[in-house]
Amino acid sequence: MATDPQVLDWLLDSDPALRWQVERDLAGAPPEVWQATRARVATEGFGAALLAKQDADGQWDGGAYFPKGFFGSPEQEQPGQPWTATTWSLNALREWGLDAAALGDTADRLAANSRWEYDDLPYWGGEVDVCINAFTLGNGAWLGVDMSALAAWFVEHRMADGGWNCEAEEGSGSTRSSAHSTLNAVRGLLDYERRTGDTSVREARRTGEEYLLERHLLRKLRSGDELVTGVRALAYPFRHHHNVLRATDHFRRAALHDGTAPDPRIAEAVEIIRSKRPADGRFRQDARYPGRMWFEVDVPEGEPSKWVTFFATRVLQWWDGEAPAR
Repeated sequence: MATDPQVLDWLLDSDPALRWQVERDLAGAPPEVWQATRARVATEGFGAALLAKQDADGQWDGGAYFPKGFFGSPEQEQPGQPWTATTWSLNALREWGLDAAALGDTADRLAANSRWEYDDLPYWGGEVDVCINAFTLGNGAWLGVDMSALAAWFVEHRMADGGWNCEAEEGSGSTRSSAHSTLNAVRGLLDYERRTGDTSVREARRTGEEYLLERHLLRKLRSGDELVTGVRALAYPFRHHHNVLRATDHFRRAALHDGTAPDPRIAEAVEIIRSKRPADGRFRQDARYPGRMWFEVDVPEGEPSKWVTFFATRVLQWWDGEAPAR
């Protein structure tokens, strides 16, 4: 499924945070081209705007996972959660390809000043929530922090079925893994391994991936019911949610990193994505996860989305054997 030239031009007319990825993965641009675009993330568009929101103490919006003053405020009663605090801001900058050097001594400032809302724990040590720890693992590895202790935490807290469950860690008594938690965990572990070369977590990552693959990324093993509400949605920003676009994106990255072929068990998820491709090749935004943002980075629900189109097209080209091996 080659990218239609008109769709490619549409995608290239975008913020540097997206454009460099389109150049590299869909347009086949040489490294000197997409690397130059990637360097602009620090000084233009979304990346520069988000960097400008950083607090003097290294945080964003005064908090680690939630903004300062969130708990007990009227905002806590609203759907979703704010996406403005430190972890979410780092997630976005990392995923947009910002060079870690642009953040200067942020890692040290967070070590000195940022504490988790849970038990006032120090930022880079993580806390008890699997998803939060997965984001922290990826962000710390990106910023050059020694995250080996938190990486080992995932091995120690893996459940018997091979995955993870945030609620189990928080005392729910659950003995089964969660698709949301497990997808976040394997994404964080892959980011850590790719950036550090530490393979000590690879076996844990692969058992988590197997948990999702056994369910074809979609369905509960016993009942055949869908894993989570909205699993078929093509939505960006991804946030912490499990859906077919975010899950297949992970398995693409993992296969390229591991040097393996696409696993046939994700075929149904891939075909759901393919079935949503409009005649003009511009995929629509299926959903928007509610919550306050610093600024908009994508379109409302129902409109053609450059981000969704990019991720969906990249997955389909990889699945069809048409993508460069990156």
